[in-house]
Amino acid sequence: MRKEHLNLNENEHSYLIKPTTSGQSKARKLTRARTLLLLHQGKTMTDVSKLLDFSYPRVIELKKNFLTNGLKCLEEKPRPGRPITFDGVSRALITALACSETPPGQSQWSLRLLADKAVELALVE
Repeated sequence: MRKEHLNLNENEHSYLIKPTTSGQSKARKLTRARTLLLLHQGKTMTDVSKLLDFSYPRVIELKKNFLTNGLKCLEEKPRPGRPITFDGVSRALITALACSETPPGQSQWSLRLLADKAVELALVE
């Protein structure tokens, strides 16, 4: 059987204990810290995966990331997300339109009505 555990030094161990006891950490960071601590305690990757309900490949990936990057593996990488479609001015104009009086025969604005009216008024393309 191959070795699956980690040997953490004292600084790494105390750094990983803080998020697990403070109650102020994000869930992902907390799970990563617990994973590394359990590997340090001698648990196998399969055991850690089952204990934390964390997929086995993610445990392997986290361990490799820790061995490569150290404690930086706990931090979230920036996510690009969806690019902003409308700038602040366009959004303000569309919000003002949505708060205005509805077209005749309509009780409220629908997304389709708003979109058509915004194009008609040349607020957006």
